[in-house]
Amino acid sequence: MTDFGIKETLDILGVKDVNDGTSTGQHNFSNGEVIESYSPVDGKLIGKVKTTTKEDYDKVMKTASAAFVSWRSKPAPLRGEIVRQFGEKLREKKEALGKLVSYEMGKSYQEGLGEVQEMIDICDFAVGLSRQLHGLTMHSERPGHRMYEQYHPLGIVGIISAFNFPVAVWAWNTALAWVCGDVCVWKPSEKTPLCGIACQNIAAEVFAKNDLPEGISCLINGNYKVGEFMTKDTQIPLVSATGSTRMGKIVAKEVAGRLGKTLLELGGNNAIIVTPDADIKMTVIGAVFGAVGTAGQRCTSTRRLIIHESVYDKVKEAIVKAYKQLRIGNPLDENNHVGPLIDKDAVNMYVNALERVVEEGGKIVVHGGVLYGDGYESGCYVKPAIAEAKNSFEIVQHETFAPVLYLLKYAGDVNNALKIQNGVAQGLSSAIMTNNLREAEAFLSVAGSDCGIANVNIGTSGAEIGGAFGGEKETGGGRESGSDAWKVYMRRQTNTINYTADLPLAQGIKFDL
Repeated sequence: MTDFGIKETLDILGVKDVNDGTSTGQHNFSNGEVIESYSPVDGKLIGKVKTTTKEDYDKVMKTASAAFVSWRSKPAPLRGEIVRQFGEKLREKKEALGKLVSYEMGKSYQEGLGEVQEMIDICDFAVGLSRQLHGLTMHSERPGHRMYEQYHPLGIVGIISAFNFPVAVWAWNTALAWVCGDVCVWKPSEKTPLCGIACQNIAAEVFAKNDLPEGISCLINGNYKVGEFMTKDTQIPLVSATGSTRMGKIVAKEVAGRLGKTLLELGGNNAIIVTPDADIKMTVIGAVFGAVGTAGQRCTSTRRLIIHESVYDKVKEAIVKAYKQLRIGNPLDENNHVGPLIDKDAVNMYVNALERVVEEGGKIVVHGGVLYGDGYESGCYVKPAIAEAKNSFEIVQHETFAPVLYLLKYAGDVNNALKIQNGVAQGLSSAIMTNNLREAEAFLSVAGSDCGIANVNIGTSGAEIGGAFGGEKETGGGRESGSDAWKVYMRRQTNTINYTADLPLAQGIKFDL
């Protein structure tokens, strides 16, 4: 654990209470209303940020457009070198940035460090990718012709991120977009604006050191109205938005209306199937971390535990016993497992969910509640709760962004469990706990999990940089991070070259003059 305080943390990251919230790199400015960032850890004011006005936004777009003309012309490996330097700078400031993430968002310090490590990892991935932005060569049906396809940068990429991963998701998008030759305009969550300013400061330092134009990385701040500047702007061909399904539907409709592209990472209602052949110890570890990690505020958090009736009581007993060992408190104290929810609105949503599940006929197994008193002054700390329920309950059908785990029972074979798992509107992450090869393969088959992520013998929470991250159905269908997710940040072009003195037409068409 770092031994410097929050004030020193902000100093290391260059975050000062100067009311700036808009940045094009070297220049910081804002003329809008003030956002006050309070920590859910102790309820204290961390700093103030001014929001971006329409006039501020127009200035950002002008600078970003000019930067794109220069940046897209740099060789991709050179762009990769800049991203490498950015990753190195993140390594230098990992402890400070991890601490700010923990304090402003409320996740544990170890999770804050882990989030910054994800940023570093995607930089490493992007550096290698900068030498692998490949197309395809295809055989032409016409003699003396060569046909191939290539990828070009899109232009300005708009990024809207959520509070629960205030820095990593931006980096997932930005590192790939940069090596692809795009420039980025980022609107972080208004609940974690200081994390955004810290990241922008680090990026600006790298670009200035290399005498690159400002505007390659831009920051805007504010609520959904500021986000609408981007969704309505035809200068932005791609908007990558992370958040609720409700938000994603609004963004998708607006951007589609101008025939733009969206990359959506929305809600999850993730389940772990526990079969009779499951390793109970592994199940408990995966389920508990999945349900209570980040206080249940991950899009991949485990919401439902679908347990076979033959092992239901045994698994239930083990999970309840594990919950008794959880320590709730200041996330900067590494002895604690669970920190606070982001704010009072999240607490109210948590309380409402527990009331609703009982109203619908469920039974509370591990009682929750809001914590008050010494160490809980912010009013954002709650007890992780468990309820027995049915998948058909309306509250179970919706994502509750809090540490509430629903136990669901199934009978028969794994196909019955899959019907329950897939019987929700969301399709992000899923898992099965089994030592039965047939069950595992059925879960991964075309008739198995309908989610974008399907894991065997690990939980739903957490993802590696190398794999594409995203989900189906109301999760939005987007893919970020690894694999070939880079292609969404580029435009595809097919090229045909005739190196003869004749001009034969395709499909054997004759057109003689």
